[in-house]
Amino acid sequence: MFKLNLKIAWRNLWKNKTYAAINISGLAIGLTSCLLLMLYATYEWGYDKQFKNSPHIYQAMINLNDQKGGVIRTIDQSQNVMLASLKEEFPDVVYGARVTNLYQRLVANGEESLKLDSRYVDADFLRLFNYDFISGNPNKALNDPNSIVLTETAAKRIFGKTDVLNQKVRFENQVDLKVTAVIKDLPTNVTYGFESLTTWSLYESLNQWPKKPNWGSHDYYTLLKLNEHTNITAFNAKLKGFVGRHFSKAKEDVFLYPLTKLHLYGTFLNGKGIGGNITQVQLFVGLAIGILLIACINFMNLATASTQGRAKEIGVKKTMGASRADLIFQFMIESFILTLISILFSIIILEFSLPMFNRLLGIEIIFDYLNPVNWMLIFSVLIITGFISGSYPSFYLSGFNVIQSLKKTLNFKKGYGLTFRQVLVVVQFSFSIVLIAATITIYKQIQFIKNTPLGYKSTGLIEIPHEGLLYEKFNLLKTRLLSSGAVVGVTQSSGSISNKNSSIRDLGWDGMAESDKMIDFDQIYTTYDFIKTTNVKLLAGRDFNQKFASDTAALLLSKKAVEVMHLKNPIGANILYQGVKRNVVGVFDNIVWGDPSKLAAPMVIAYADISDIITMRLNPAKSLSESIDVIDKLVKEINPNFPVDIKFIDGLNEIKLKNERILGTLANLFGCLAVFVSCLGLFGLSSFSTAQRIKEVSIRKILGASITELMALLSLNFIKLILIAIVISLPVAYYIMNNWLQHFELRTSLNLWMFALTATIILLISILTIIWQTYYAAKTNAVEALKYE
Repeated sequence: MFKLNLKIAWRNLWKNKTYAAINISGLAIGLTSCLLLMLYATYEWGYDKQFKNSPHIYQAMINLNDQKGGVIRTIDQSQNVMLASLKEEFPDVVYGARVTNLYQRLVANGEESLKLDSRYVDADFLRLFNYDFISGNPNKALNDPNSIVLTETAAKRIFGKTDVLNQKVRFENQVDLKVTAVIKDLPTNVTYGFESLTTWSLYESLNQWPKKPNWGSHDYYTLLKLNEHTNITAFNAKLKGFVGRHFSKAKEDVFLYPLTKLHLYGTFLNGKGIGGNITQVQLFVGLAIGILLIACINFMNLATASTQGRAKEIGVKKTMGASRADLIFQFMIESFILTLISILFSIIILEFSLPMFNRLLGIEIIFDYLNPVNWMLIFSVLIITGFISGSYPSFYLSGFNVIQSLKKTLNFKKGYGLTFRQVLVVVQFSFSIVLIAATITIYKQIQFIKNTPLGYKSTGLIEIPHEGLLYEKFNLLKTRLLSSGAVVGVTQSSGSISNKNSSIRDLGWDGMAESDKMIDFDQIYTTYDFIKTTNVKLLAGRDFNQKFASDTAALLLSKKAVEVMHLKNPIGANILYQGVKRNVVGVFDNIVWGDPSKLAAPMVIAYADISDIITMRLNPAKSLSESIDVIDKLVKEINPNFPVDIKFIDGLNEIKLKNERILGTLANLFGCLAVFVSCLGLFGLSSFSTAQRIKEVSIRKILGASITELMALLSLNFIKLILIAIVISLPVAYYIMNNWLQHFELRTSLNLWMFALTATIILLISILTIIWQTYYAAKTNAVEALKYE
């Protein structure tokens, strides 16, 4: 019996090739979209969970408090002395490590040199994470101060092979290091990625500032492994007041947060986690399920649309003794065959689309065919999708009356059946409308952030790292660059103007309240020509000037800083800065320095010869390529041991919108796919409806109805369904997108035109989908249609 049903199912699908092709393509697109989104959600969910110790690794976080004990904000960087004190005072701390930010560091092997993403870490860092070692001992690899650990790819880039244990490399053209371990490349979904690791001892020997114990500065990440039986809530309670016991002026509290939750739940408000990337993951999971459901709904509609041609088959089978269970089984077999073929096609599409998907999002995800979990997922999708897709057609079609089936007069206009199909279409298009509205809102928010005034002119602004011989020969470089005509401004600073990297508290000024000591000010160190080079808008006063010797102890304040200090006459005001009185010589407009979606923080620019970045403004009268070539040549001549790494400030600002851009890209891509699959369902339902009303159409045509009138008659019901979907979904879309926008301090508004545009787009797409089918029905030969068999 099974073999017979299988043959009948296969013959029926082959006979209705167009119907089968549409169904397979719709399901394949839905399944591929679902798999891609689920793979991405799994990638995000798997952040920092690949290691044996992952459940017991914590990051030290700090709540900065005001005078009343309220949390101003939560930061993820801590002091250089915190780790030693935690290990000494709390036996629950098994071991831990301090970790620096990721920096590009020069590593050379003879004449070959390149820059690697590098971190300075304590030796126990390798005990926190059980990396896959190709060579070397994780317990000893970073014990020698002059040691370096490389990833597999980094070793190949430097030496051309991985068998490089005990080989020497030149680090930052300052010291020779010995390769003490090579580890396999890290997955991209880890918070603390790197290409090379060097020791904390080396960091202190190459730089002065890390050596000095300092409870007042937050510059490093602190990671710890706790005893497996430690209750983290009780442990954090014991940490209350820990910093204050070591530094009485500190108004802050440290707490430990699971590293595995940091990526997804790393947003804090009032010291409590309020989410983060988990919201985006949830949206993607919902989108994946939604698109798959749309594909299943599409299957149901197309299945019932083909019923007219199978009415006699159902009647004959029932007359010959086939039970309803037999008919359900047959239709289910057809559904599972279609689903299986769709899955095979979706895997093929997945293989072709994954590389593009990875490039689009800047990630690395794969579908591992050797992983049984993936095959269990596919099998589950087959069973669930096959059952959902085939359930309604199977149970509905098998219930037809025998006489009606044989007369070919199946009544779809009465009862629950048609209403249910209408509901399916409304659900399909409601979901699509929400996606289109979301896409427009995300695009508008990204454009809003991009168009927010930066406070400086980013076009034509570039930067290079301040490194090697450039420290002692900065003035020579500046002179030669300006005389070359390639640039019109050169300055040095402690950090990039595009990214926040430093802040300071405890400033002093006349008339300040005690609570004002807790105000956090963004800060940049620089020397001369910073305002001239960056084109930061100067509102009052002037830039630092070599003509004034006192400017070496001067400050520039932002507009926001002047406001929070309540300075009526800021120029000439005395500010206590790091325990020394400094004179304000200029006031500049607020600049976007950190997160572009947040309000500008008060900022201070201090004169100090501390520099990590050299910033230049290109000469607009020169061609871009010509200027870049000149800069590259001059920098190489003065600093020959380091490759020239030129970055455009516009490009660095774009990177800060990565999450929003990913969300917008996925909403665009899968929104279009959802609309396309929905239109396939609409096409199926319109085919069914026109087939049912073909005799009515023919009679109206004979009585003089025009093609336009007939098309309007056939289309009206579908347009009503789309209008119902619009009415239902637009308030839902408004609610969802309004909640999403609340995550941004600077946000666009939700305008009426956005939702009107959404409704217009979906109506036009729907009308275009229906027109072809209704036009074909209206053009049908009336005589042929009215013939009785």
